[in-house]
Amino acid sequence: MTAFKSGDPTTLNRLYGRQSGHKLRVGQQELVDRLLPAISVPETGEVTARTLFGDAEAHGRPLHFEIGFGSGEHLAYRADLLPDHGFIGCEPFLNGVVGALGHVRDRRLTNVRLHMGNALDVLARLPDGALSFVYLLHPDPWPKARHAKRRMMNKGPVDLIAAKLRPGGEFRFGTDHPVYLRWALMVMRERTDFDWLAERPADFLTRPGGWPETRYEAKARGKGHEVWYFRYRRVG
Repeated sequence: MTAFKSGDPTTLNRLYGRQSGHKLRVGQQELVDRLLPAISVPETGEVTARTLFGDAEAHGRPLHFEIGFGSGEHLAYRADLLPDHGFIGCEPFLNGVVGALGHVRDRRLTNVRLHMGNALDVLARLPDGALSFVYLLHPDPWPKARHAKRRMMNKGPVDLIAAKLRPGGEFRFGTDHPVYLRWALMVMRERTDFDWLAERPADFLTRPGGWPETRYEAKARGKGHEVWYFRYRRVG
């Protein structure tokens, strides 16, 4: 996963983290060469249901946005579950994008668009109030205090998420890292534009319905890590 610097608007969308891993196999490279261009978010212009999916309606279908989708399991599950909704996934790590492309191909998903790069670049191009859901699942915790500014859970990125969510829209966040957990709770506690949809500990210790377990999460549990699930509703 990756993280982004917050605070100064000129550095809001600076990208941290690696972008490539092991060499692609022939079949994987074909996905990148053929499928990715067909379902990529346009590089310029406003990002809407119309520009992404050709929707004729003024507002189009509900839009979901996933920041750092890993290998795409969650993105593909949600897109398969809600075929009438549109899904935008952003991930700078090439091998993760290849994983998502495989899910799109195998499940024949026509309601997914991908961006290989900085999620905040795309998020900024959406009209305010355009999104129904935003997902941030297991972001890089950057556990050292001097790296805290690199975490996605910071005022600048969360301000942008809040602006792009419609009133009543949902922001879902998950982590297995206790340092990031404490940081995220501190950040979100200061927000007046989100309601935390939890009434008891079980609400953030149990995976909600429609939230599948990813390979990353299973690996974390295999190491004995606790996993926390958070759901926030946009208010205002």
